[in-house]
Amino acid sequence: MSAYCGDELPPLALLAGGLATRLRPLTATIPKSMVEVAGEPFIAHQMQLLRRKGIDRVVICIGHLGEMIERFVGDGARFGLRVAYSRDGARPLGTGGALRQALPKLGENFFVMYGDSYLDADFAAVAAAFHRSGAPALMTVFRNDGKWDKSNVAYRGGRIERYDKSAAPGEMAYIDYGLGMIAAEALAARPAGVPFDLADFYAALAREGRLAGFEVTGRFYEIGAPAGLAETSAYLAALAAARSRP
Repeated sequence: MSAYCGDELPPLALLAGGLATRLRPLTATIPKSMVEVAGEPFIAHQMQLLRRKGIDRVVICIGHLGEMIERFVGDGARFGLRVAYSRDGARPLGTGGALRQALPKLGENFFVMYGDSYLDADFAAVAAAFHRSGAPALMTVFRNDGKWDKSNVAYRGGRIERYDKSAAPGEMAYIDYGLGMIAAEALAARPAGVPFDLADFYAALAREGRLAGFEVTGRFYEIGAPAGLAETSAYLAALAAARSRP
């Protein structure tokens, strides 16, 4: 695992290949990333956020209707980014399989973020924590206590002790915030082209005591379902209005 030197952040893999069934009929003919939020496609907000956070290179993992994302974002120059693409191919690979497929376009370690998330976190602090941990992966977590969604993480002392999406309500206090860092070698052991879920990869590392954690204190925003879309739209519209004031 290469050291994080502090002057340039690692690349980020953006998982944008899902079918977005919970947002239909909005996503019947467009991918979730292209849903209009506060006046422009959601992925535009993500690209602008990543640039502000110091990210320079992005690899977008695309699948269903991914060509629409590629046409809109292009090479990323309009956002001040360098953007490449990794495609699922003939069948969906799942979030983990898509990352495994993208490894040749990523470095020794990289951020990963979901295509429906807007995460105003300190990316440099996350990278530094990942390097200090010596773990093959790091998950950011938020003390949720079941408020924004069902909590699914047991976190203590910089380590994820358990990650379980099927945990009973009230069983855990933290939730997967949606931003992670992964050492490429940890995924390279998986066979290429075989579908698997990133959540299962994280859960296995947690059981082995090899998943680092980093607590984020500001809440997350996401557009995965109508309620989240409405909240995120209002939040981003308010941000835009605040920036436009003299």
